[in-house]
Amino acid sequence: MAYTNGNLALQPKKKPEQKPAIKQNKRVVVKRKTLTMQEKLLYLFTVIACVLVAGVIIFRYAEIYKMSVEIKHVTSEYEAVNVELKELKKQVEMLSDPEFIRKMAESQGMVNNYQPGITVNTGKEESATAMGE
Repeated sequence: MAYTNGNLALQPKKKPEQKPAIKQNKRVVVKRKTLTMQEKLLYLFTVIACVLVAGVIIFRYAEIYKMSVEIKHVTSEYEAVNVELKELKKQVEMLSDPEFIRKMAESQGMVNNYQPGITVNTGKEESATAMGE
């Protein structure tokens, strides 16, 4: 034997009579039956009901969130008004102090000329006291 075409020349040739065996597999094809109109409507109404329930729940959560934001806003306004009220109370206490009122009266020229009794002008520059002690 001559050595030609590499080591393929040394391999024994297959007999032409041998054909590869073909396996036949039988498959069972199951056809699914389609959904009836009643089942389709049932599924459709179920989905619609779920969407409505989810929508109502989301809407309620949105309202709750809106209310909580409003509560926070009102609370912050309340605290600001409380601070302002405390400052105004301090101012009222300071302005209602008798000593402060006396000083303000003196600075504006309001002098206490209180004399016991009733003074009567006699027509001259002199004035007489009706009740003198």
